[in-house]
Amino acid sequence: MLGNFSYCNPTRLHFGENALNNLSGELAKYGKKIMLVYGGGSIKKSGLYDDIIKILKEAGKEVFEDPGVMPNPTVKKLYEGCKIAKENNVDFILAVGGGSVCDYSKAVSVSAWCNEDPWDKYYLRMEEPDNRIIPVGCVLTMVGTGSEMNGGSVITNHESKLKIGHVFGDEVFPKFAILNPKLTYTLPKYQMTAGFFDIMSHILEQYFSGTDDNTSDYIMEGLMNSLIHSSRIAVKDPENYEARSNIMWIATWALNTLVAMGKTTDWMVHMIGQSVGAYTDATHGMTLAAVSLPYYRHIMPYGLDKFKRFAVNVWKVDTANKTDEEIALEGLKAMETWMKDIGLVMNIRELGVTEDMLDGIADGSFIMTGGYKTLDHKEIVEILKESM
Repeated sequence: MLGNFSYCNPTRLHFGENALNNLSGELAKYGKKIMLVYGGGSIKKSGLYDDIIKILKEAGKEVFEDPGVMPNPTVKKLYEGCKIAKENNVDFILAVGGGSVCDYSKAVSVSAWCNEDPWDKYYLRMEEPDNRIIPVGCVLTMVGTGSEMNGGSVITNHESKLKIGHVFGDEVFPKFAILNPKLTYTLPKYQMTAGFFDIMSHILEQYFSGTDDNTSDYIMEGLMNSLIHSSRIAVKDPENYEARSNIMWIATWALNTLVAMGKTTDWMVHMIGQSVGAYTDATHGMTLAAVSLPYYRHIMPYGLDKFKRFAVNVWKVDTANKTDEEIALEGLKAMETWMKDIGLVMNIRELGVTEDMLDGIADGSFIMTGGYKTLDHKEIVEILKESM
């Protein structure tokens, strides 16, 4: 039975090959000073940077650049971005890149005018902004995080070995997002497939919660079926527009808060994976892939009915003459086969984790209570050992 909830998503999406044509009209709604945020320079190689600069100049905007956003944005980089935004009193932040650039831009948007340390306020104390927020817009070049249509922002603090996400409210959501699937074509296969599993993990962490007949579960099963189908095409033919456009659209709906409605949601895989990332700086989607199967095998007995449903509705497991447990395990085995087929990392040792890190990674994994089993420190260590 669906409980009470309120739903709002204020982000306007422009999707398709000609989506960038809408950027000028969106920018006209905001002031003159634009902070252009991007990553390591791939947008310059692809020509997208020149296209964006041309649009900004034609719109009469004054541009302040903040390049060099890394795949796991750091608190040190956040402080640099805040300095640029505040000193130049920017009116708008335009994020051009993948989820890390979008996450970082949202962090800067709430932090630039914060009158205390934003790491302490937002990422340790989990408080909400009570200061001026700089609006953000996104031009997406990589899919996976859904950051283009949500309030999530993940920041890494290497000094304290913590990687923490804060989900901000509607006022921090991007005002608009430009989604052209062709802008994702130049992404290396490793990053592309990591994004695919990030999408899958977002869906799974919302799906594996609750025991009611919930419309959101039916939506998520459809999203997962489409992702599995399109991902297999994309790894063989990365410029297959149909597959890449479907995946881009799935990524947005996987984490724009819609399918979370009426669900408690889990998020333990993300907590463990992010802690692995804090120690290794490994690619986010690969940290999730490496810990997912050990985690789901661990909690499966506590949510057996849903795992059986997952096996049947998503992986088409034949139920004849099998116990519920056998069916559920066969579903997870089918997921493992798919993961290997698309080239995901299947263990954390490959990501740089060593035995001496396990206790620290477990300590850095925030305990969530929305799934089928609330873990303790010892259980997280055991899951990590299985992930090795």
